[in-house]
Amino acid sequence: MEPEPKQRNSGCIRMSHPGTLLALGLLVLTLLPAAQAFAEDRAPLDWFREAKFGMFIHWGPYSVASVEASWPIMVPEPKLWGGITESEYVALPERFNPVHFDAGDLVRLAKATGQRYMVFTTKHHDGFCMFDSSYTDYKITNTPYRKDIVAQLAEACKRENMPLGFYYSPPDMHHADYRDTSKLVKDSWRGDPTRPGWPVYLNYMELQLRELLTRYGPVAIVWFDGLDHQQKYDGYRFLNMIHGLSPKTLVNNRIGLPGDYDTPEQAVPKSIPVKLGAPKPAPGELPRPEDFRPWETCMTINDTWAYNNRDHAFKSAGMLIRTLVDVASKGGNLLLNVGPAPDGTIQPEFRERLQAVGEWMKVNGGSIYGTTYGPWQKLAFGRTTAKGKMVYLHVFDWPASGELKVAGALEKVKSATLLAGNQPLNFRQSREELSLETPRQAPDPNASVIAIEMK
Repeated sequence: MEPEPKQRNSGCIRMSHPGTLLALGLLVLTLLPAAQAFAEDRAPLDWFREAKFGMFIHWGPYSVASVEASWPIMVPEPKLWGGITESEYVALPERFNPVHFDAGDLVRLAKATGQRYMVFTTKHHDGFCMFDSSYTDYKITNTPYRKDIVAQLAEACKRENMPLGFYYSPPDMHHADYRDTSKLVKDSWRGDPTRPGWPVYLNYMELQLRELLTRYGPVAIVWFDGLDHQQKYDGYRFLNMIHGLSPKTLVNNRIGLPGDYDTPEQAVPKSIPVKLGAPKPAPGELPRPEDFRPWETCMTINDTWAYNNRDHAFKSAGMLIRTLVDVASKGGNLLLNVGPAPDGTIQPEFRERLQAVGEWMKVNGGSIYGTTYGPWQKLAFGRTTAKGKMVYLHVFDWPASGELKVAGALEKVKSATLLAGNQPLNFRQSREELSLETPRQAPDPNASVIAIEMK
């Protein structure tokens, strides 16, 4: 067990005033382009919008205690987090030894699920690093396991041609220049940019991000999670640094700036997101393509991000499939989370659901990958996506009558085909509606897909 928080050293290598700080400040000034550069040369989004579906991975020593990442010490509520104390939480790395972790198996699981990119938590708010950082001793290589998890995953992703992104938390409960570590985390977790050491902490962030971008690349995404008052992290500095080192790396919107895309959490927007300042479409109309704001919903399979053997509130495979469809129908991506167990394995309840989603994607993936928001947004029985001249009609509530009617389908239809079995469907079209002759039994109980080709 560690000493009480008021006695604890931060565990981070400090950069002393004034020499190191001045040298690093000069380094930043010479290496970083003007702030405007990011706006003028944004990273490409083509692969991201094509992929549509990714795997989020929240994992760290907190899995040993079956508690959520970081929040049990930030907002200690025993009914939510299991009653772990701060000193117990900080000491969890001493027992973290994921001997059964197999990076290749995790990447293959993502691919079998139909996921086309991965985002891994390199450092959560607690400050523990899942990579072998040179700037802290609070890291995976100082646990009984002693191996660099991020290095293993990066190598496996490279072998499997899987884009890999890194979640990195700007808040850091373990760093003495982020917060006053003589206090409990619950009393100081928001950080204080007025403290003399704050510039030192920002330099620490930059040094770690440079490690991630240069040791483990190529890095598809830097996924920040800045919590509140994100402007204190000087977002332009980091956006420009990232794009200076890795121009194709995408950056999300959680460091005080819009970044490349938005990140709603645990929910799907009710309407298609548009850029700030863009005109809001009238009811029944779609936004112009140039007004669309790329976005990605991150979501858990149960109710917690980290492994929790007490959380059995698993979403069904059908709910996950329909959520993926709903997200794609509004032009977004779904980043679906798994929390590995303390030994590095993925619990069977997660595997079962991911495999079921993967089976659905084998048949219907063409209606998700590379699509954008569909033309019919207010259907009571399902959702639509679109790609070129194709509209994909995802039917949640299959008609037992053998006829499916779509009101307001004004464009001229050339053909209609059920993706399951590649079965052509007869149809009639008037000014008011499109009527499709359908089998009386749903091809898929979760979402059956009809590919409609427009003339």
